[in-house]
Formats: sequence, structure tokens, C-alpha cells
Amino acid sequence: MKEFYEIHVAGLTRQLPICPLNDKLSIAGFVIFGDPDLTCACARDLLKIAPAHDVIITAESKGIPLAHEMARQAGEHRYLLARKATKLYMKNVFGVEVDSITTDHRQHLYLDGADAEFMRGRNVLIVDDVISTGESLKALEKLVTEAGGNIVGRMAILAEGDACERKDIQFLQKLPLFHPDGTEI
Repeated sequence: MKEFYEIHVAGLTRQLPICPLNDKLSIAGFVIFGDPDLTCACARDLLKIAPAHDVIITAESKGIPLAHEMARQAGEHRYLLARKATKLYMKNVFGVEVDSITTDHRQHLYLDGADAEFMRGRNVLIVDDVISTGESLKALEKLVTEAGGNIVGRMAILAEGDACERKDIQFLQKLPLFHPDGTEI
């Protein structure tokens, strides 16, 4: 049984653990948390192909280091974060529901009213670590649209499964899905 998948992305190689989602499907666990070299290299390579934009937005939580590093490298002084739960400092909050392949229940994404106001009329780049089913992406798109932002691009480090065939996203590398024994689908 194959336990790891070797990926080459942004000039780096990583061993990703193969993780079962259910008795018929497994995924390779790609996590940039705690890997600043990978985060910086992926941000650099995504910025090379990114459309012109005014602000970056991502969903909590795995896209945070990527959005932060992309904004830092681009000299942008702010990026936006759609939260999984409201926080005390958030005012005039609105949200949407989301299904994600890596979570076993419905989630919500929330945007602070001040962030919505900042986004209004601006060109917004949506980024994430991995796009798979596209449900998180749909939720972010809805938040941006409701806030009055103009979506100029959708980017991820990796596209997984059917997302690899999408023409409306840009990504650095394909990530296959796996059978329970670790062989590629």
C-alpha cells in the first residue's frame, strides 16, 4: 500500500501523506503550515502568473499563509480573510454556507463589514492552497460578489481531481486523487 505521494511544485519536492476520506477515496494531504520555504516559493510562482488585482482574499485557514506571503511579496499592505466563525471585532457580518471535501459537515464563511466595504469596487484575486470540489471557491465568489468586489482571478497552488480540468482557475500543479490502496485514480 502506497503511503506517500511525491509532488514537485515551485521548484521544491515534498512527500505528501495519502489520507483516506472514505472507503473509496483517498487524497494526498498538502499542508503549507510550518513550511515557509514552500509557502514563499509557491507565492512567488503564483504572483508570476497572477492577473492585476487590488486585493487578495482567502478562506480560513490553510490559505492564510499563502495569501499573506503573496501580499507581502507583491508589496500589498492588506489581504482579506473569510472566517469560519464570527469574531467579536466583526461588525455588519454576512456569510454563506460551504461544503468542503476535507470537512465532514457544512461550514459557513463570514466576511467582516469593514472588509466588504474595502473590497467594494476593487479587483479581487481569490487564492487558496488547493482547489478540489470548488465549493470553498464558490463561497468566496459569493462573498466577493455580495461585497461589490470584482473577481479578476482564482488561483491555487494545486488543483485536485476534476478541478484540474477547469479553465477558470490558475494553479501551479495537478494533484491526483487516490484509491484506498494509494494508487492514483
